[in-house]
Parts: sequence; C-alpha cells; structure tokens
Amino acid sequence: MKKHNFSAGPSVLPQEVLKQASSAILNFNNLDLSLIEISHRSKDFVAVMEEARSLAIELLGLEGKGYKALFLQGGASMQFVMAAYNLLEGKAAYLNTGTWSEKAIAEAKVFGEVVEVASSKDKKHNYIPKNYEVPKGMDYFHCTSNNTIFGTQIKDFPEVDCPMVSDMSSDIFSRNLDFSKFDLIYAGAQKNMGPAGTTLVVVKEDILGKVKRPIPNILSYAQHIAKDSMFNTPPVFAVYTSLLTLRWLKAQGRISAIEEVNDKKATLIYSEIDLNPLFDGYVAKEDRSTMSATFNITNEKLKPKFDDMVKEAGINGLNGHRSVGGYRASMYNALSLNSVGVLVDVMSELERTA
Repeated sequence: MKKHNFSAGPSVLPQEVLKQASSAILNFNNLDLSLIEISHRSKDFVAVMEEARSLAIELLGLEGKGYKALFLQGGASMQFVMAAYNLLEGKAAYLNTGTWSEKAIAEAKVFGEVVEVASSKDKKHNYIPKNYEVPKGMDYFHCTSNNTIFGTQIKDFPEVDCPMVSDMSSDIFSRNLDFSKFDLIYAGAQKNMGPAGTTLVVVKEDILGKVKRPIPNILSYAQHIAKDSMFNTPPVFAVYTSLLTLRWLKAQGRISAIEEVNDKKATLIYSEIDLNPLFDGYVAKEDRSTMSATFNITNEKLKPKFDDMVKEAGINGLNGHRSVGGYRASMYNALSLNSVGVLVDVMSELERTA
C-alpha cells in the first residue's frame, strides 16, 4: 500500500501520472522506444514541449496577454541568477521572508543594488511582513509566494510600479491568483508539477531587453523564447511528467477545483494543531500556508512515541527542515484529503493516549 507522502520535495504526484510516466519510459507513443531515448527534436517530443508550455499558460489564465512559458534547468536556484541577470541594472526590491528569499537576494547583489523592503527575520520568519512600501523606480520587485521551510504564504501582494517577480516553486497551480499581476513567475517542478529536473518560467516578453549588459545565451530568457524552450537539450522526462500533471490538474477542474481541496486539507490540519494541546503551530495564523503546515510537539518526551505512531500509520516525510526542526506537513496538490485525515487521526490518538 502506498504511503501517505508529506515530503517537501521531490514530493507526491498523482498515481495516474506515475503510471503514465512509467509506461512512457518503456514505450512512448507506441514507438517501441523509450521517452528517454528518442531525440528531443523529434516530432513526438516537440509536441510534448509545445503542449506543456501552452497548457501552463492556459491554466494560469494568461492566454493572449504577452506571456511565454519555458521549461528550463537548474531549479529555482538558477532563476535567482537568471532573473537578476536579465532584469537588474540599477536597483531591485526584494521581500525577505526566509531562506529562499535570502538566497535570491545574495545572487541579485552580484548584478546590482538590492533594496530589502521588509524582512521577517526578527521572528525567525514565522510571519509575512505587512504595510511595507516598494520604492518607486525599481527595476523589479521580487517575492517568494510560499515558504516551505517556515510554512508562511503571502496572501496579499503589493501594488508596484515596476515588474513583479515571484518564486512560486511551492504553491504554483494551488490557488487562484490574478497571475497577470506578475511579470515573471518561476517554479521548480518537484513540488506541485512533476519530478525534479525542470523549472517552469512564465515571463511577460515586454519586460525583456532593458538591460545593457550582454547576457550569455544559456542565461537569456529571450534566447530560450526564440528557441521555443529548446535552446539546449531539455530534461525530457521531467517535462513530460509535468505535462501529465498539468493535464491531470485540468481534468480535476483546474486551479479553482484543486484550491477547494487544498483549503479543506489546510483547515483539517490547522484545526487539529489549534485544538490539540500537544502541538503548537509555528506560523502566525493569518500567514499560514495551505501547502506547508509547520508545527512542534509541546512535550518532547512524547516525540519518540509520536514518531513511532507516524511510521506505523504509513506516513512519510513529516520531519521539519533541518534548520527549523519540529514537523512539516507538505500538502501539495496531489496529496489526498484522506492522507491529511490519517495524520490528524494520529495526532488525536496521541492526545488520547498520552
């Protein structure tokens, strides 16, 4: 029986996607060849890339609005570099809400001046800063929509007079937003979209070409757009599995339908955290993530018992990030409400038997 997978990433994927992807490894499109041994220039894989890019734009509601989708390599960490390389010449504004924001800030400082408009570092990133102002005249504003390590999520994005860039690696396709407010979105696939190995980049073309510095072709969004996301050999398996996941999401009823399920999962686990005296939530309630629920056990002596109960229930990947400790339930799109229910039952049983 498959375990209840709360892993933070690489993470749970829909069973039907895993089966389809596995089949393609053996025989793709009845070619009697594996997906991973055909040319990425073949019509069969070109069709995969074209559909994946098109479907990403469709699901985000960005059709006909000047956006292009790319599937690149290097993870979100490469996008920390590429965003700044392509957009930053003078000053850029960054919101610091945790580890990934800090890494993005560090890379951006190589290319220009970074204005840190607000930070939650004073309380170990257990909240999202409010009422900050983004100075006028910035090259762009950058934020991280969801923070997997600490379990915070931005609910309201600021109004800015510059391009808005967001790292949505851990909550892309999980909730309805006005995605046209963002000029550049990037997201590592390995949480809500597919296996590790590719990163979705959605960019509004008219923000490009503004910096004077020469940009190496491999790091240029414009070059990747010109080559239809095939400037170099793409990670074919990761792109194909991402396509299967996007098809699955569309069949579920798109983002609005999956958001309803995600809200139910979040309500279920946070209700238990708040009602059960043996557990304590890490994040300010108004900033809690629907994707990443972080919590601690209030009596450390009960930790071994709880860990054993979790294991016996077939729950995987619940340990918190090594820098924070405690527990983290990553509840990405493909995680079922039933799996969250199993975890909540274990938490309730610990209280009953402690």
